[in-house]
Amino acid sequence: MAEIYISLGSNIHRQHYIEQGLNALTDTFGALKLSSLFESEAVGFAGKAFYNMVVGLNTELSLAEVAATLRKIEFANGRSQNAKKFSPRTLDLDLLLYDDVIAEVPAQIPRDEITKNAFVLWPLAEVAGHLTHPIIGQSYLKLWQQYDKNQQQIKKVPLVWARINRVK
Repeated sequence: MAEIYISLGSNIHRQHYIEQGLNALTDTFGALKLSSLFESEAVGFAGKAFYNMVVGLNTELSLAEVAATLRKIEFANGRSQNAKKFSPRTLDLDLLLYDDVIAEVPAQIPRDEITKNAFVLWPLAEVAGHLTHPIIGQSYLKLWQQYDKNQQQIKKVPLVWARINRVK
């Protein structure tokens, strides 16, 4: 069974799509380990602020199956199949970690954004701070402690989700 971590993000009807993403992930994979929910400015383009968080879970699915499942969930929630990398999103699901796997295909694992964006690293440090980045060799908590906090503006916001009492 693989331990995986997924980043959720939305800047279009944020609350709605974060909830839909959490519902779909729960329905597909079962129990989730949740980070806090964060609000951050759009990175790479001028747009509305995002909600972001990270969830951890265990799965029997292969890396390729997980990547395909996440894309299917995104498309079911209004994601355009030809959406540009830096553009508004209804729901963005990025596979960050799949056990200690290092890969480029079918997804970049560990995801490069982990060490570059506070909205990925802070929530990942909350749910997987004890784990070690398989390339850098430092824990996610240590990476967050060393991160330049002035680089991006990010703040915690309340997570409202009807199924919150069903998480690990």
